[in-house]
Amino acid sequence: MEDPDKTEVVLLACGSFNPITNMHLRLFELAKDYFHETGKYKVIKGIISPVGDAYKKKGLISANHRVTMAKLATKNSDWVEVDDWESSQSEWLETLKVLRYHHQKLLSPDVTNSLQNAIPLTKPGRKRKQEPNRHDPVKKKNQSPDIKSVPQVKLLCGSDMLESFGIPNLWKLEDITEIVKNYGLVCINRAGSSVQKFIYESDILWRHKNNIHLVEEWITNDISSTKIRRALRRGQSIRYLVPDVVQAYIEKNNLYSPESEDRNAGVVLAPLQKHASGSKN
Repeated sequence: MEDPDKTEVVLLACGSFNPITNMHLRLFELAKDYFHETGKYKVIKGIISPVGDAYKKKGLISANHRVTMAKLATKNSDWVEVDDWESSQSEWLETLKVLRYHHQKLLSPDVTNSLQNAIPLTKPGRKRKQEPNRHDPVKKKNQSPDIKSVPQVKLLCGSDMLESFGIPNLWKLEDITEIVKNYGLVCINRAGSSVQKFIYESDILWRHKNNIHLVEEWITNDISSTKIRRALRRGQSIRYLVPDVVQAYIEKNNLYSPESEDRNAGVVLAPLQKHASGSKN
């Protein structure tokens, strides 16, 4: 039976997924278990959103391949899916815009694939069908416990992503603020990690610490896309590190090689280019 008192949550994971690994998939399971064990939340969906080619990360292969591998990896999942809206954009998008897009999509399922729909939460949305006493809180903050009809979208990440908030010009401070204030973070925290110390030392994160969910990863898993690519370049097996269908796809298309790892070598990462130049949005 459905429990109307539980807050519905959608988990959104953004990243390169170059390639997707079993660890990426585990993040969703760990987060889902955490939320359900609180008794306050019900996770209704997980979304994987691979970054577009315009991100310009070193070794980043075509988004078409990365999206296809992610879809193969989640084919048998009944709740985790892949969304290619972000990866299909011609320009790199800030993570905040991706969160806004998926929040807006929940408000208006017929939303078109347009950046115009990735509006800030503070802007009045298509909420005229909401009851009058529920309208104002939605414009300010989507975390209101009184709003049962719209699931909360939370950014799912690893501790390395959260700590990247401290890298100069990689994130805009106003974006970090809106992410943790209006959406929230679900951070998979590895044993021995200094995430809690990082949150304590950040005024922005400390101010909104109640909206940052730290999920302890007791069964440690050190798989990473970087290590997968290294093994492939050296002709080593990656079986049981990625789903079998992903391994087969990589082998069939000969995706990772010393040449592919040099892709974008010497190119400045898109956010560093954009934020360092002082451009807006």
